[in-house]
Amino acid sequence: MVINHLDKLFVTSDAAVIVRELEVAHPAAKLLVMAAQAQEQEIGDGTNLVVTFGGELLGNAEELIRDGLHPSEIIEGYEKALEQTLKWLEELVIQGSETLNIRDKAAVAERLKGTLSSKQFGYEELLAKTCAEACIDVCPKNQLNFNVDNVRVSKIIGSSLHENEVVQGMVIRRDVEGTVKHVKDAKVAVFGCAVDTASTETKGTIIINNASDLESYSKGEEQKMEEYVKMIADSGAKVVVSGQSFGEMALHFIERYGLMAIKMPSKFELRRFCRATNAVGLIKLARPAADELGYVSQIDVKEIGGTKCVVVQQNDKTSRVATVVLRGSTENVMDDIERAVDDGVNAFKALTKDSRTLPAGGATEIELAHRLAAYGRKQTGLDQYAIEKFSKSLEVVPRTLAENAGLNATDVVYNLYAAHAAGETKAGVDVSAESQWVDLAAKESVADVFLVKWWALKLAVEAVCTVLRVDQIIMAKQAGGPKHAPGDED
Repeated sequence: MVINHLDKLFVTSDAAVIVRELEVAHPAAKLLVMAAQAQEQEIGDGTNLVVTFGGELLGNAEELIRDGLHPSEIIEGYEKALEQTLKWLEELVIQGSETLNIRDKAAVAERLKGTLSSKQFGYEELLAKTCAEACIDVCPKNQLNFNVDNVRVSKIIGSSLHENEVVQGMVIRRDVEGTVKHVKDAKVAVFGCAVDTASTETKGTIIINNASDLESYSKGEEQKMEEYVKMIADSGAKVVVSGQSFGEMALHFIERYGLMAIKMPSKFELRRFCRATNAVGLIKLARPAADELGYVSQIDVKEIGGTKCVVVQQNDKTSRVATVVLRGSTENVMDDIERAVDDGVNAFKALTKDSRTLPAGGATEIELAHRLAAYGRKQTGLDQYAIEKFSKSLEVVPRTLAENAGLNATDVVYNLYAAHAAGETKAGVDVSAESQWVDLAAKESVADVFLVKWWALKLAVEAVCTVLRVDQIIMAKQAGGPKHAPGDED
């Protein structure tokens, strides 16, 4: 549970959120936080591994320094161990995972389960199907161009997680401005400005002498407004979207011409709406050209859990924006599920680049530790001690999994080593504790994404080596003392 500097409460197990909101001040710890943020930007998942593995490496390095080793020898050992580890990772890839039909929802959902089970244990199957459906809906012909920003999340309080749904298009959490609540196969005009009578930049004075002057003044304003709305209607548009507001007079004429009016105060949402409908956002009120109009299959106003929402749907096979509608009991629960969905979408992006997977549940780490220990013993220099500590640090993953599942961590790690020594290279921690270890890929189709692990190990070791290269931390702070009174000369 984290409360940040704005007094916002986070109840989460997502390491990326924790390190971001904790405002870490210590420079050495900050380097690890920056490594975790680099992992978040590069892959979008695996931040926990970067922080915990990095912390473990630093803790073991401290022991070596106390034993008399020089930091340069530790760095050399760690870099040697990393080089070997990344080489062996390629050998540990699960056979057959090199190929993946990125448009097959069931196959993609299987690959995403490992990522989601670490965030929302027990709901991973449900969320994996939701994420897979949303990602495949917006995946372009060239899968390498997949953009994570095209999968959005709309959180609506009420019901349960089982009521999640994916909408091909957008869900805007507000009602329309007028009385037209449903349109089908419609053209859309999008304005970044207010749909209202324009006020002049400079103040002007109008002298009205009699009633007819007043009448003709307001009539002229009405005629101008009607002219604008008529131009929009004549262009073929049935829906008017504004990034600001609708004037009362404008709404009167929009109703008269039977148009739908949607207000979108968020400029990011407006941009996304333009992407979803292929419309061009206009900066001034004028007749939109044919190529500036967007198209939408259907817009409806639906009530979801007591909240009126505008649901914009596109029926073509590859919609450019998909929205996951999340339901839950509280804001905190839904925030955490949103972060899990976000990780799932990022994992999908990683799969579009490289679909390979690795054994989960600490199996990869123990196999690497097992091989590194043997490799370290063959080394002749002082770096062998650093390689040995590196292999010991890898135990943090199965150890943490065992502790979180309420198992005896020492027993579990010991049994895993025994299984791997006997050739069971895919043996990971069985949190259900039916047995001490299990091949998770075979039993529950849970596997780790190769790219996540590769980058996490690389970034953690780079951050640790940077910290070890520092021999002194000099903190420069502003000196204390009385502040200058206003107007005093320096």
